[in-house]
Amino acid sequence: MRVGIYQNHPGFGETQANVAKAVQDLSSIDAQLVVLPELFNTGYQFVSMQEMESLAEDIPSGDTCRAMISLARDRDMFLVFGLAEKDENRFYNSAVLVGPNGFIGKYRKTHLFFEEKDFFSPGNTGFNVYDIGPARIGIMICFDWWFPEAARALALGGADIICHSANLVLPHCQEAMKIRALENGLFAITANRVGTEARGGKKPLTFTGESQIVDNSGEIRVKMSVTETGSAWAEIDPAQARNKSISSRNDRFIDRRPEFYDILMDS
Repeated sequence: MRVGIYQNHPGFGETQANVAKAVQDLSSIDAQLVVLPELFNTGYQFVSMQEMESLAEDIPSGDTCRAMISLARDRDMFLVFGLAEKDENRFYNSAVLVGPNGFIGKYRKTHLFFEEKDFFSPGNTGFNVYDIGPARIGIMICFDWWFPEAARALALGGADIICHSANLVLPHCQEAMKIRALENGLFAITANRVGTEARGGKKPLTFTGESQIVDNSGEIRVKMSVTETGSAWAEIDPAQARNKSISSRNDRFIDRRPEFYDILMDS
């Protein structure tokens, strides 16, 4: 299976141009699954609820979803991309999964980072796994990486691949996702953005780039630079993620002892 990452530098609020650029860039990629960054269509650093109200979109009827559904249909591929979702009077930092036959599902970010708490409601979808044929995929967004329970929930749900849309400003995630892939024995695709945003007198946010595809042994298959934009891809075998053995006598899941993990449920 050929899987891809897309790394961009969106202009804040320039939704139509950002989406058009992504569609153009991905129209020539030959991949079955491509992951795009968090909030790839709007930019990240909102300064008012008025901005949020004007830029958030319905899923799947909004302009961004319709454009990406059209791209997925034309290119016969699956796409995971992040956007600000409007749902009546609430807003969510969401990621959408679409494919050749249209809309498949959405994930709302569970763990909100920093000022996201001023604009978005906490996600309420939980961690679902989707069977897209050649692979079973789960979705995380950015700061979810900090919480190993998120990746473990997707792994226990049967995910072969974690599709991780991100706008990373903290260090360590790219290294941590190698551990998430290793400890769960699955593939991890992190799509990040580049550039700096400093809006409304706020502290500048510099995004770390380095989008990457990590295999089920924690090894990087492909990694982009801190500044480049565009796409990259790698060939993987998702079936490898279904073998959870560590040694001839150890298995990632069989050796778990959930009876001693009660504190995770009680805390």
